[in-house]
Amino acid sequence: MNIVLIGYRGTGKSVVGELLALHLGMPCIGMDLKIAARSGMSIPEIVERFGWTEFRDLESKMVLELSGLDNIIMDTGGGVIERPENIEALKKNSRIFWLQASVDTIVRRIQADTQRPALTTGKTFTEEVAEVLEQRISKYKSAAQYEIDTDALTPEQVAGKIIEIICSRKR
Repeated sequence: MNIVLIGYRGTGKSVVGELLALHLGMPCIGMDLKIAARSGMSIPEIVERFGWTEFRDLESKMVLELSGLDNIIMDTGGGVIERPENIEALKKNSRIFWLQASVDTIVRRIQADTQRPALTTGKTFTEEVAEVLEQRISKYKSAAQYEIDTDALTPEQVAGKIIEIICSRKR
């Protein structure tokens, strides 16, 4: 059984994934990092050169590859839920956790990050986060088996909640 972390960028998926890996002794695979390493380009470079559709195609291929593995933690990109086939593949052998955060928290956490390409044009960073998050909320909700609001929690507390859920489900 895999652990899959979904949520908008900046909700803590990467940090929480690494903490879970440490505590559970499972490898954590950052999908965006793996896509970038495999392509030899950063995510912004992939998007600039080939566009969002090509990036989403690479992401879908990665989902299929990783969903065939067992006992891993997947730190997904924020848009993995954009394609229903991704969620269908992930649900076959995973517990899916939606890490949530408010627009203000997300903006505070990621506004200085240059490795996250813009998802919209002609908007302020805060407007973009609010708009894209609003468009994705129903997709995150339908994909997730568990929801954790990360606004007031440290990454360690979020990881602890996930471990608690997993351990209670094993009994």
